[in-house]
Amino acid sequence: MAKTKRLLDSPIFNSVVKGENVTKSEKWFGYLVGPAGALLLNAVIASYLNVYYTDVLNLTSVWGGVFLMIFPIVSKIIDAITNVIMGYIIDRTKSKQGKARPWILFSAVLVLVSGILLFVVPTGNETVTVIWVMFSYNLYYSIAFTIYNMSHNLMVPLSTRNTERRGILSVFNNISTIMVTGIVVALLFPMVIMPNIGVDKSAWIQMMSILSIAAFPLIILEYYFTKERVTEENIGIQKEEKVSFLKQLKVIFTDKYCLIIFGYFLIYQVGSLLKNTALIYYCNYVLGTYNDGITQTLVSVLGGIPMGLGIFLVWPIAKKIGKKNVTVAGFILYSIGSLICFLFPTNMVVVLIGQFIKNVGGLPCAYVFMALFADVLDHLEWKSGFRCDGTAMSIYTIILTVSMGLSTGIFNFAISKSGYVAPVFDSITGETIAVTQNDATKSVFTFFFVGLEFITGIVMALLLSRLNVEKVIDKEQAEIKARKEAEIFEGKEAGIIEKKEAEIIEKKEAEEANESDTVTNELSE
Repeated sequence: MAKTKRLLDSPIFNSVVKGENVTKSEKWFGYLVGPAGALLLNAVIASYLNVYYTDVLNLTSVWGGVFLMIFPIVSKIIDAITNVIMGYIIDRTKSKQGKARPWILFSAVLVLVSGILLFVVPTGNETVTVIWVMFSYNLYYSIAFTIYNMSHNLMVPLSTRNTERRGILSVFNNISTIMVTGIVVALLFPMVIMPNIGVDKSAWIQMMSILSIAAFPLIILEYYFTKERVTEENIGIQKEEKVSFLKQLKVIFTDKYCLIIFGYFLIYQVGSLLKNTALIYYCNYVLGTYNDGITQTLVSVLGGIPMGLGIFLVWPIAKKIGKKNVTVAGFILYSIGSLICFLFPTNMVVVLIGQFIKNVGGLPCAYVFMALFADVLDHLEWKSGFRCDGTAMSIYTIILTVSMGLSTGIFNFAISKSGYVAPVFDSITGETIAVTQNDATKSVFTFFFVGLEFITGIVMALLLSRLNVEKVIDKEQAEIKARKEAEIFEGKEAGIIEKKEAEIIEKKEAEEANESDTVTNELSE
């Protein structure tokens, strides 16, 4: 670790971002363009990996249908453990480049390699296939993307304490997540790519290799165009308190704002992940026909238009009425839109209207969550006297990863037990032959895509109504700043005192040496 720290001190690893204020290049390259590569790759994997497993590798029947239920859940338990470890490591990383940024750089190669290995799965021997799937899945999710995602998500809270600039960075960060990845995954894939690659394994491997390779230079770009100003505040403080992991956990789990925001995030993730997993199946078998190139595109376009409008609308409204208030109001709309879709799941026009309303309601959550989370992290620092960024982010990521495994397992188990039948690839004609699913399977797709979020929207609105951290954050940040200035002043004072004491000792030793020389000279005479 010491050698790595010395290596990171080299000027070649310095951020190109200078100064105390957030710059334009920082916003565009560090929070929009840079993250797009890894987030695009992950969005494709999150949306289509399960389709690859069920339709291309035909793993639905492995172990009597329980493999695709058990393996994601077990893998996410492993992922949860690595998240705790990674959070611990980040909080104890001290380098010139910060505590989270160095890990963005380290993740670049891991994301590249693991992204490809996920899809180059050998077939022919079921045991070998199962082992490869479990290994590659955990290499990507438990190690590579865990390291990247935790470090990436900490950039907004660690970038600045200015709540307005932090909010703007949160918007830019989510533009990359929602708009860049959404345009490709939600529009280009169902309309152009999926109808052409079908269940052709070699085409899948080529596509995912290209995306994995493209992510590498963009992760490097993100590293160089980000800066940890909050971490840099500790420069000049003579001694930092060493805080145990258990002490950090105690602070986090005894704070009401932390419990509210983590509870909200858990509910949101379970609902969203089940919906996202069901999207392709719902469009293929309930609302449209298999890979028809238009149904999923229409659902994504009409549902996604609000996300584009949100770039210009959300932050001005949040500044006026508050981040929490706009998010609570949004979730009420979110539930109304979901209910409309659920009541008329096979009517294209009604579903598109419902999706539009629902996504208008989801705008605040999409764009201002990280700004709210950053406020909670500052509140924890005010309350405890130390930061818990890595530990809090590990819990945040654990919720994400466990929710993903749980949601995937529940979905796969439900479709397996309802009688889902995978499509077949005709190697002679090169065409994919789809089948008609039974009513029970269609009901599973419908509930998970357009029914569940009606319930979760109401629960999240009620929960977030109690998140009042915005009312106190300005006062708490001012107190944190005053503490830091006092600690730096004390450090300087201590340094001056130590210097004076050293000078006095040195002067006294010199005087004693002179006296000794005088006595020696007198005796010799």
